[in-house]
Amino acid sequence: MSQIKYNVHSERAEEFIHDGEIRATLEYARENRNNRALIEEILTKAQEGKGISHREAAVLIEVEDKEIEERIFDIARRLKEHIYGNRIVMFAPLYLSNHCVNGCVYCPYHAKNKTIPRRKLTQDEIRREVIALQDMGHKRLALETGEHPKLSPIEYVLESIDTIYSIKHKNGAIRRVNVNIAATTVENYTRLKDAGIGTYILFEETYDRAAYERLHPTGPKSDWAYHTEAMDRAMLGGIDDVGVGALFGLSNYRYDVVGILMHAEHLEARFGVGPHTISVPRIRPADDIDPKDFPDAVTDEVFRRIVAVLRIAVPYTGMIVSTRESKRSRELVLDVGVSQLSGGSKTSVGGYAEDVDSTAESAQFDISDERTLDEIVGWLLELGYIPSFCTACYREGRTGDRFMSLAKRGLIGNCCAPNALMTLAEYLEDYASPAVKVAGGKMIDKLTRVIPSEKIRRITEENLKAIIEGKRDFRF
Repeated sequence: MSQIKYNVHSERAEEFIHDGEIRATLEYARENRNNRALIEEILTKAQEGKGISHREAAVLIEVEDKEIEERIFDIARRLKEHIYGNRIVMFAPLYLSNHCVNGCVYCPYHAKNKTIPRRKLTQDEIRREVIALQDMGHKRLALETGEHPKLSPIEYVLESIDTIYSIKHKNGAIRRVNVNIAATTVENYTRLKDAGIGTYILFEETYDRAAYERLHPTGPKSDWAYHTEAMDRAMLGGIDDVGVGALFGLSNYRYDVVGILMHAEHLEARFGVGPHTISVPRIRPADDIDPKDFPDAVTDEVFRRIVAVLRIAVPYTGMIVSTRESKRSRELVLDVGVSQLSGGSKTSVGGYAEDVDSTAESAQFDISDERTLDEIVGWLLELGYIPSFCTACYREGRTGDRFMSLAKRGLIGNCCAPNALMTLAEYLEDYASPAVKVAGGKMIDKLTRVIPSEKIRRITEENLKAIIEGKRDFRF
């Protein structure tokens, strides 16, 4: 019998992502999916906005009653509104290199794929990519690169970050660079922190160790424990904003929902700060990848339930959905928890400057939502959301426990709402189509008038006038 015990405070992955605890949780959830008294107790707790445990969340994932499901959606909707209001943060991925030494069977970058064109951007090519992104209106990027110690070492990533921050084109500037690269050392995380990154992002892919090891047969990423403990090392290296996630469709989604929440509980227990973001990608077609080869695909309906339950369980955390998802799917999950969206994305190396189609041979995965950033901004405005290009919290030092303290008390909106309006105004002045500019202007006028603080409202109005006059980069 295994001597490994579940320990949320442990430094060891096998103890804080404990297989026995997850399987016991899933059994508990199955046994109680129709336990009305317990479900009512969980929903009552959820309404308080302080989160629920991984076991309680597992029960809500299993609920069969449609009326209960609607209540879950309603609670998630209200919690998101309380903490994040109607703001949706916009970003784009930037792929630096697709050279990779790993054997991940769900990713076309895997080392044995001989059909995908391999490429690594030079610093001049990165400049062209960043200018193309700035000309779209983006202010926030997520750096992506395959794992290759020789061709994409940490020094290359650090140089690329410096290049990105240095580029000022017309009124464009990238103000926050998040980084999604392979698990590395505490020393390298400190170097990333010193380079001025925002959030360090790393997907677990699947928390099921047995499935993980089947899906990652070769390469450094095959070490499940080292990969799973990466966020701990990032925190020890000084990065206090980290983003977790799973690639749904690789394994049992119930297992991965519980794994995500146990990971969040562990970070909270050990470091006092849960994940800054949770990403919920689903597997997509790519160069030599067919989702039909993965039998655990998640339907849109289940996907919406996953997002709602995660929002309830960790209400303070930003939730990210990319252009992997269709317009319809994104609209469904925006309503129940998602707070960050990518727009106008390219998943191929060099795709922005060269305007490469999403189905290009060098793309990591096919894009479902191929609309331009302007089209997505217009769509969000039609739905009543504020498309936000804000990066103020990171630049004002509201990260880690400082951000979480405000978010958990529902106070982050005091800063975020006016910042969102001001960054939207920048976008409208510099990049928007005429119709989007009109719609966005109406939204800004309407919401500026209802800013609760007279002082903040007055300053916001003054800054909005200055933006029209050509000044940029105001923030609270």
